[in-house]
Amino acid sequence: MVTATDIETAVIGGGVVGLAIAARCAQVGQEVFVLERNSSFGQETSARSSEVIHAGIYYPKGSLKAALCVEGKKRLYQFAAENGVAAKRLGKLIVATSPVEVQALTSIAAKASANGVDDLRFLSPGDVGSLEPEITCAGALLSPSTGIMDSHGLMLALDARLSINGGTVVCNTLVTSVTLLESGLFELEMQSAGTTARLTVRNLVAAAGLGMAELGRALPHAASYAPPHTFLAKGHYYTMSGRPPFQHLVYPVPVDGGLGTHLTLDMDGRARFGPDVQWVDRIDYAFDDPVGARRTEFERAIRRYWPGLPDGALEPGYTGIRPKLTGSGQPPRDFAIDGPEAHGIPHMVALYGIESPGLTASLAIAEHVAALLR
Repeated sequence: MVTATDIETAVIGGGVVGLAIAARCAQVGQEVFVLERNSSFGQETSARSSEVIHAGIYYPKGSLKAALCVEGKKRLYQFAAENGVAAKRLGKLIVATSPVEVQALTSIAAKASANGVDDLRFLSPGDVGSLEPEITCAGALLSPSTGIMDSHGLMLALDARLSINGGTVVCNTLVTSVTLLESGLFELEMQSAGTTARLTVRNLVAAAGLGMAELGRALPHAASYAPPHTFLAKGHYYTMSGRPPFQHLVYPVPVDGGLGTHLTLDMDGRARFGPDVQWVDRIDYAFDDPVGARRTEFERAIRRYWPGLPDGALEPGYTGIRPKLTGSGQPPRDFAIDGPEAHGIPHMVALYGIESPGLTASLAIAEHVAALLR
């Protein structure tokens, strides 16, 4: 258990974003501890995603999501190449299955262009058929810079980068309270293996993902600041046996709360479908489909663009939970990466609502947080 005091920087949360921030801080010479409540890093949101490298298409111009996704995509492909992390630039089709959705593609393309994503191409149904004969649609956008990567391999590489620069990941450690001392340092109280310990740090980064719902209320902040509320959106993924007849990722036009029931490929070429959106009030990864209604809805959504989906092909895969800053029926909000100007506390950065495109943006988020600490 950690008993040292006056560590320069503590990062609470060992998901891909926390590891990226810690690795960046260690790279510039800071002594860094990552405090992770699970038995290993990356066991929550980071381990239960589609592993997609997003292009930066869907987000409002000027938003953190847009800027950090576009910059993060470049950094991520480069980092993967330099560190032996498996990544593939497969490309993505955003398919419209009705005239109304075809009109929506124009809006999506305009938003992408405003974000600096200049490689999208409009495709006719015939164009789509030449790329993916199994897809039926009224038109599509092709995003050639969208890809996939081994997210666990990325986290292993970030952990190695952190270790090389003297940083440490401390697992099975739950931060229960944070006190701002008169000296300006932070005192963290932690629980591990039934024991309590305290650690004093100069810089504090709270990147606990799903845990920010509770941790945010425990952080010091000015009276005029209110930590954002976190909503939990559970998503189910189905898989299928055998190799699918696709070379690209296939996404429908976005829906409330997410990007629809999309088809992605893993690094071995296997298909997975999802996620859907189920609003929940606690963390529970159980796959919920006792009477098959969820599978039926997935099949209906997938057959809008892949009518040839074989009967009985879908198999329950896994679930993930995304921390969102808005609930059902509300417009999406930007990442909340709150530094001293927001909450009034020097040397502290708190991150809320880091869902998609958090994986893609992780390295750019790390640079942004390091700048806020400076």
